[in-house]
Amino acid sequence: MPSRLCDLSQAVAGLSAVGLALALVPVEDARALEISDLALEGEIKFFSQRPDPQGYRYESNLRISQDSLSSGLVGLSTCHRALDPNARVVIAFNPQRVRHIAITSSEGVGDARVVEHRVELSQVQRGGSICIDLVSQALERTGEGRWRLHAGPLMRRYLDGYLPMQASLSFQWPEGLLNLRETMPGPQPGVQVARSRAGARIDLVFAGRLNAALELESGSR
Repeated sequence: MPSRLCDLSQAVAGLSAVGLALALVPVEDARALEISDLALEGEIKFFSQRPDPQGYRYESNLRISQDSLSSGLVGLSTCHRALDPNARVVIAFNPQRVRHIAITSSEGVGDARVVEHRVELSQVQRGGSICIDLVSQALERTGEGRWRLHAGPLMRRYLDGYLPMQASLSFQWPEGLLNLRETMPGPQPGVQVARSRAGARIDLVFAGRLNAALELESGSR
């Protein structure tokens, strides 16, 4: 019989597509997870099917413009869904990258406000959600006609390890502006990659601290 988690009371979930976001949440659903579903520090586990399908998930839509290629600034719309109940949650972004933060919607949240480089939530109900728009310097030039787009770290922290999470990352740019050369991580069970002349999408199911990235090149190549 596999060992099951039986004495779990809270977790730290951290996620962002452009920086670091931290949320302190109780995870009652973790009691249904098996020990093998968790990742230890420094470990990444990918899952072909999510072991806790009703658990927290993260969605983002990142937009690259022609100006982004020189400034490095991108627009990002994010949503944190299926939150766990908690009196207080703090989502903190990297102050060196983030230029603007705005809350666009929330549900099942008593109060939500932007404080410096953080979004602070109070009286979060089970299944609550919040969507946040931001501008971030996430695009890095790596050579002539080449760029790296940073997305991470993505994580759902629990004590000294990490719980499974789902992330859907969408990237958009004007058709023909860029080509996707490579994604990190690459396609595998738990990582699905789709691409077009106008963008890309990565769907992930994993446990651990994940730094994702896209290697891009000029569409004229």
